[in-house]
Amino acid sequence: MTGSSRAYLDHNATTPVRPEVVEAMVAALGLAGNPSSVHGEGRIARAAVERAREQVAALCGAKAANVVFTSGGTEANATVLSPGLMECSGGRDCVRTPASLLLYGATEHACVREGHRFGAAAEAIPVDGAGRADLGWLAERLERFAAENPGARALVSLHLANNETGVIQPIAEAAEIVHRHGALLHSDAVQAAGKIAIDINILGADVLTLSAHKLGGPKGVGAIVFRGGAYELADKPMRGGGQERGWRAGTENVPGIVAFGLAAEIAGDALVGEAKRLAGLRDKLEAGILELAPDTAIFGRGAERLPNTSGFATPGIKAETALIMLDLAGVALSSGSACSSGKVRRSHVLDAMNIDPAMSAGALRASLGWTTCEADIAKFLAAYAKALAARRNGTIQAAA
Repeated sequence: MTGSSRAYLDHNATTPVRPEVVEAMVAALGLAGNPSSVHGEGRIARAAVERAREQVAALCGAKAANVVFTSGGTEANATVLSPGLMECSGGRDCVRTPASLLLYGATEHACVREGHRFGAAAEAIPVDGAGRADLGWLAERLERFAAENPGARALVSLHLANNETGVIQPIAEAAEIVHRHGALLHSDAVQAAGKIAIDINILGADVLTLSAHKLGGPKGVGAIVFRGGAYELADKPMRGGGQERGWRAGTENVPGIVAFGLAAEIAGDALVGEAKRLAGLRDKLEAGILELAPDTAIFGRGAERLPNTSGFATPGIKAETALIMLDLAGVALSSGSACSSGKVRRSHVLDAMNIDPAMSAGALRASLGWTTCEADIAKFLAAYAKALAARRNGTIQAAA
């Protein structure tokens, strides 16, 4: 626990770096060698990178050789969401078929919806009222694509868990459909890693993407994780010295990678107990909110969710006003809306779930993590009670 007088409930935005991870990162800053150098100093740096590769791979049941480090989850997603992504499992003379259509979940993060490189050859997969992908629609669309484009291949992207609601997608079911139609499956596991158990082989995804700063590591380092080793990319965005098996050129961020590895190992070791603890705190938070305001909507509550995430809205509470009041009371959380330069855009996640616009305008998200304790929940509930009192007194701006 941090010991701070503030209650930090925004772990899905970024999780505070664990003290032991900071120590490992500082120590790695002292490594003199370039991991690509063959001398002793270079080999020490290389060993540190490869140890971290093993740690990250272990977090998601993968082989270390199939982990590629990047500058973060956004770069990892942008790299693999390319028409140049190909699977080759038949040896040197196998047929390599680039993907020509991208199907992505309607509730995906902006770096998937807007960061892919398919241009107009991309379509959103609709979701139900809880935010789960419509797998019937997916199967029908892939069947139609295969019939209209013999020999072509599609790429499907479904995140493992949503950052705003915590809703978990049925990735294993989606994988069966995707592979039956000869397509490839990518899953953005940035929010899920370290919060729920992940095994890429059980999920059946061809590739996962991760980010260190969501699980107790530093900002600015992420990873691409392949289920097998037979994937290629025709149009790699980072070309140069051939680092990371040629997938991502440039000298590796050794301190960040070392820190990522340790954070992944710690998160994996603590996974079962921490998930149970956080689910208990989340349930206490939600029960407290509903006791204060029974008309509050908790988004995705009927679906399987991450143990640490609660997205909710109370009629009459506008998100921006509530966030300011909560921040002044020493509580940090996020809104379901994206605010930029004074302009507000409703959450695309809640829009895709067909949530009433008046309700989504008041959407808030509390996300818990390793620093969260019962005192943080109590502090939030006390602050939210004051916001609700202000609503009743007419001194807080209502959602429009």
